[in-house]
Amino acid sequence: MLPYMFLTDRRQFVRLGTHVSDLQHISTGSPQGCVLSPLLFSLYTNGCTSGHQSVKLLKFADDTTLIGLISDGNESAYRGEIDRLVSWCSTNNLELNSLKTVEMTVDFRKDPAPRPPVILCDSPVSSAESFCFLGTTITKELKWAQNISYLTKKAQQRMYFLRQLKKFLLPVKMLVNFYTAIIESVLTSSITVWFAAATARDKAKLQRVIHSAEKVIGCSLPSLQELYFSRSRRRAPK
Repeated sequence: MLPYMFLTDRRQFVRLGTHVSDLQHISTGSPQGCVLSPLLFSLYTNGCTSGHQSVKLLKFADDTTLIGLISDGNESAYRGEIDRLVSWCSTNNLELNSLKTVEMTVDFRKDPAPRPPVILCDSPVSSAESFCFLGTTITKELKWAQNISYLTKKAQQRMYFLRQLKKFLLPVKMLVNFYTAIIESVLTSSITVWFAAATARDKAKLQRVIHSAEKVIGCSLPSLQELYFSRSRRRAPK
């Protein structure tokens, strides 16, 4: 009864300065940022699962990813799960946007045979060289230079705020806390995935950001290698 009352008779309006729009009734969705919304999302999408052990279905809000293992050129399970997902969305009044859908194939054979395109809602899905999955850029060669360049740029942009805080003479402890939460969190994003395969040159880019932060704060900080070890040990028991 509670979710039903929560989702019915909801209204909204838009305010711009002194101007206020008319009230409009909302018949879809749930309030963003509400504690109950994730539970409702989980309940609504609980039936959207993969039925084959070689295909994984990952759901994150409006981002859904299918990962299929294709052996001996047999794509029946992979394409069958795509059709199953399309059918589930159609049954549950969810619209798939084929223009925002891409497919990436990881194949290390010397002469892979061309694959027929995946058809989604009567439209062929385009093939991509890379795509960003939850903030991590993955390429079809499983190289991490593009992802690390993005992390480096993002961390360098946030260094500006650390330097500004230094000008206000904040204590070292507060600067370290800011660095850990705002900059180190970027440097270690998915680090247990890409660190082992990253080149020394790419790792050096991120390490230079850490050295710059050390100069600003005035104390030593964990190196990129130490951050990788700590994150790996943290994940190992899980």
